[in-house]
Amino acid sequence: MPANPRQSAFSILARIDKEHSFADILLDRELSHGELQGADRGLLTELVYGVLRRRGTLDHIINQFSLQRVDRLERAVLTLLRLGLYQLFFLDRIPASAAVNETVKIAHGAAPRAAGFINAVLRQADRADWIDQLGATEAEELCRVMSEAPPLTIRVNTLRISREALLERLAAEGATAVPARYSPVGAQLSSPAPFTTLPSFQEGFFSVQDEASQLIALLLAPAAGDRLLDLCAAPGGKAACLAEQMGNRGSILACDLHPRRLEQVRLGAQRLGIDIISTRAMDAADAGQSLSGELFTRVLVDAPCSGLGVLRRNPEGKWWKTPQDVAELTALQTRILASAAECVAEGGLLVYATCSTTVAVNEAVVDDFLSHHSDFVLENVTELFPWSADLCTGRGFFRSWPHRHGMDGFCAARLRKSHH
Repeated sequence: MPANPRQSAFSILARIDKEHSFADILLDRELSHGELQGADRGLLTELVYGVLRRRGTLDHIINQFSLQRVDRLERAVLTLLRLGLYQLFFLDRIPASAAVNETVKIAHGAAPRAAGFINAVLRQADRADWIDQLGATEAEELCRVMSEAPPLTIRVNTLRISREALLERLAAEGATAVPARYSPVGAQLSSPAPFTTLPSFQEGFFSVQDEASQLIALLLAPAAGDRLLDLCAAPGGKAACLAEQMGNRGSILACDLHPRRLEQVRLGAQRLGIDIISTRAMDAADAGQSLSGELFTRVLVDAPCSGLGVLRRNPEGKWWKTPQDVAELTALQTRILASAAECVAEGGLLVYATCSTTVAVNEAVVDDFLSHHSDFVLENVTELFPWSADLCTGRGFFRSWPHRHGMDGFCAARLRKSHH
């Protein structure tokens, strides 16, 4: 059977729903090993992220046209309806007939008994004046969100090229890039061709990394020759950013719980010409014990978190969070932070960050840590980095917001270990 982007999108969405897998990992696997070519690759990505982002709205539409409510529908049927409706309502370049017929075709294989029902719902939705169905406010919201996708932010590989020179090169390659608002090594890229096909990407002149993520690495402000520890390193963007800041001189130990994810860290470093990163599979909560007395001048903890700050990028996360998750995460982060502290040399620095907007997993965890570790003090990020003035809280925590700053939502604290 020839490669089919809609069929692949259905399989990926079904797996995300069933196993709580991450969209980016599944997509990456499909695009690396699957047989999709050209425009089909873009369509697959658009379908998967689009359905995840608009899930609430799509389910609202289903409830308008289906006699059975969303929560009563079989999973495969629900996924197929979302997929079909996303194409009808959000992809103006796909003819309605194709959106309906292709979805029904997949249904014949995946949910044969429901194929007629899916056909009926989609055709009815296509015929209806949906502004009446959704109400003007929601229709307006639909139109606004249709035109939005998170910006593609890149980080210049300063080991090989300056930002200014890269922007010129990209222009020569037919892409446009403008300097990022805050990060001195960042830029926003728009390119008619996929960025992976640009010669400057293939030659390792830049990486894709959200601006907030770049800034978290810059908060560590490492110097050439430093000994760094990155405790939750995969997929490796921050470790590479740090290596570039260090001029590829010194050492970085990049750790992650999953050995397979460390492969991404190694490949990324190789592409950028970085050779000071070594990797180790390790549970960050046992770092102090596992590294038994090894000390580092700079330690980065980009803690596993609720992910509420990066929902634009990992929209599947929106549908799983519960207050209990936050409580369990807080306990885990408290353990990781205490363990990381054991690896910091005297006078050294620890940056603790989360991609979350919840105070419980940010300030509260740091305050709890400081109350048990009198040898650490909280440094004020605003005083140290003038560019961060409107990205900081009154107490000097770094805090970025997607709607205010055009980047992922992160929170970070800079903690200095005193000399005895």
